[in-house]
Amino acid sequence: MQDGKGYHKDAYALILEAIDSHLYVPGDRLVESELADRFGVSRTPIREALQRLETQNLLTRDGRSLIVASLDHTQVSELYVVRGELEGLAARLAASHATPEEVRVLRDMLEDDQALVGNPDALSRANRRFHKQIHLASHNRFLVQQLDLVHRSMALLATTSLAAEGRSADTLAEHAAIVAAIENGDGDAADRALRDHISKAYVTRLKLEASAVEAAN
Repeated sequence: MQDGKGYHKDAYALILEAIDSHLYVPGDRLVESELADRFGVSRTPIREALQRLETQNLLTRDGRSLIVASLDHTQVSELYVVRGELEGLAARLAASHATPEEVRVLRDMLEDDQALVGNPDALSRANRRFHKQIHLASHNRFLVQQLDLVHRSMALLATTSLAAEGRSADTLAEHAAIVAAIENGDGDAADRALRDHISKAYVTRLKLEASAVEAAN
């Protein structure tokens, strides 16, 4: 039987994963009793998890209710700037410190992800795993911690840029360039390739948002 601390960790992870997978999207209200029923845990660890997520700005108050936070245009821009800088650094460090086994894992991911082209949701999950592997291959625990925070905030984006036509194939080509640079031990090239990848994803997101606004009008 798990203790309260174990339940707290599980509740937090479960809610975070639900937000990350867009089971709950920005604006959705999170209710303790409903979450406890959904995840099969008591309300106390759910309450503690919600408080933690609110502290991390992933949830916000709407009166007495907690809702999944949303990011405005400026916040999204700021998030992508920070992400580009940190991800580029992770790729640069990975080019120096990744083990042959870690590079092999990245290569295998590239191969496996080819089957996901045309499935944005599945490829989005695979994309997160790919980037996480690069973070770990940097062998810098403090950088990994900061990137974890950035990627938690990325979960507040209700859609994936991979849903744009042609973006899936382009993403995998960009991933291949990143892995090639890391495998060659070329930190400059790895940094540039990953920054370019993030920049293109941001441009795609801006275009999707512009199209959504146009359609709404």
